[in-house]
Amino acid sequence: MKKIVVAYDDTEASRRALERAAAIARAFQSQLIVTSVAPVLTGIGRSAGPMDPVDTPEMHAQELAAARTYLEGEGVSAEYVPAVGEPSDAIVEVARQHTADLIVVGSRELGFIARFFGHSVSNAVSHHSHCDVLIVH
Repeated sequence: MKKIVVAYDDTEASRRALERAAAIARAFQSQLIVTSVAPVLTGIGRSAGPMDPVDTPEMHAQELAAARTYLEGEGVSAEYVPAVGEPSDAIVEVARQHTADLIVVGSRELGFIARFFGHSVSNAVSHHSHCDVLIVH
């Protein structure tokens, strides 16, 4: 396992994913790539729309800085890759571009309606990824 991509958005679920990815990277001496995705608003037919004004790329840059602080404190080096787009698609694309062997994502407990409408990023990543996916609960 040479390259691991971890999705981070400063939620409790993604903090658990970051901790697990750091432990795996240390154990396998893997390259760790941390991404945070600023979503775009979705229009009819899932066309990409404007940036979400309450979830901006600047906020995701701050999230990556928080991830860097944590990882440096753990003695783990990483590459930090900001992304923009539909979160699950962007995570899978970052992993593809970096030829990752593993994607690590956190999972939150979604209600029935959110699951019904496909709002689970971890589920979408697991269905569209070219590599293994670890969903951290």
